[in-house]
Amino acid sequence: MTTHEKPAPASAPIHEIISHRWSPRAFENRTVEPQTLRSLFEAARWAASASNAQPWSFLVATKSDAENHQRMVDCLVPGNQTWAANAPVLAISIAHMKMENGSPNSHAWHDVGQAAANLVLQATSLGLQVHQMAGFSPEKAREHFSIPPDFEPVAALAIGYPGDPASLPQPFRDRELAPRKRKELSSFVFTGTWGKTAAEIE
Repeated sequence: MTTHEKPAPASAPIHEIISHRWSPRAFENRTVEPQTLRSLFEAARWAASASNAQPWSFLVATKSDAENHQRMVDCLVPGNQTWAANAPVLAISIAHMKMENGSPNSHAWHDVGQAAANLVLQATSLGLQVHQMAGFSPEKAREHFSIPPDFEPVAALAIGYPGDPASLPQPFRDRELAPRKRKELSSFVFTGTWGKTAAEIE
């Protein structure tokens, strides 16, 4: 199957793993080996977190576990179900919103994001890609997987080896082939006062 790569057109040198990370919707019909999947979550395990609270959890379902995989598909919004159902692995990241002493963890979502970023970059280094999704129902995830009250679903993830964009229906095929775009550094790196672009990045 033809795969599609989309390295980032970076304005400064960046690591090739970061450059080659992107969010495909087409996935190859290929099992992600258990030891490979374990490596992704091991990378997430070593993310930084406030007070070393490590507030992340992940629900994961592979196609070999058809019942749980379908339950996870059911948590996605219809547009994401169209393509994500083909991913060999689906997951949902979860944030524990309390510290061990019971006080609120105001950085929980940030830290779950760091764990997810580690996971995604590890996946890229192993030839996989991850598409992270806001388009899912936290309520359905809570109901389907008995998530406790102090834990909040953060994002859904489709994980697998990238596949052929031609396998996607429109308009997803066009999105898969479209150039990657990002804001310019000058629009978000400031110094001295808000909105003043830092000279170092001009």
